Amino acid sequence: MTKDQVGRLIGAGFGLFFIQANAGALPTAAAVPLRVLAIAAFLGLVVFGRRGGGAAGGGSGTSSTGFGRRYWYVVAAEVVAVAAGFLVINRVLHAPQATVGWIAFVVGVHFFGLAAAWRRPSLRVLGGSMAVCGAAGLVLAACGASDPVIRVVSGIVPGVLLLASVWWSGRPTTASSVASGPNVT
Repeated sequence: MTKDQVGRLIGAGFGLFFIQANAGALPTAAAVPLRVLAIAAFLGLVVFGRRGGGAAGGGSGTSSTGFGRRYWYVVAAEVVAVAAGFLVINRVLHAPQATVGWIAFVVGVHFFGLAAAWRRPSLRVLGGSMAVCGAAGLVLAACGASDPVIRVVSGIVPGVLLLASVWWSGRPTTASSVASGPNVT
């Protein structure tokens, strides 16, 4: 597998996790089909990604995603931000319902770091979308919204965004768009 394929699988895995972790707040009639669709989307990416040239293949056979030092700096900053946020949210603010929003916000912001590290400006769209979902979840938590509403806005929607962006980034493209196409992780 290329580094791009690995990156897409990581992104898809986190999309699946976002949905699976938050769908339980919904009624069973909505949660079960949502979870099944998320699993199907992930498995589809795994199958097509292994064939190459499919959903996770990018079609070019080359990889421009690096998991070098800059990637690990971004990931380390993300881990520190999530941990620090958890401490403040849970121990200072006593608002555990806000953790879902915080995670989505930090994950969204981390895509801006990856966009710079990998010179892939298209990642900013995913990052901005997820950060907005996270910020909306934080505002909803501060306003006393119900847990299911918070989890849909800042858990399920970001999961769908991640899975959809991985599918989108792996669509068949022309040679000129492959070099500048999006990559997820």
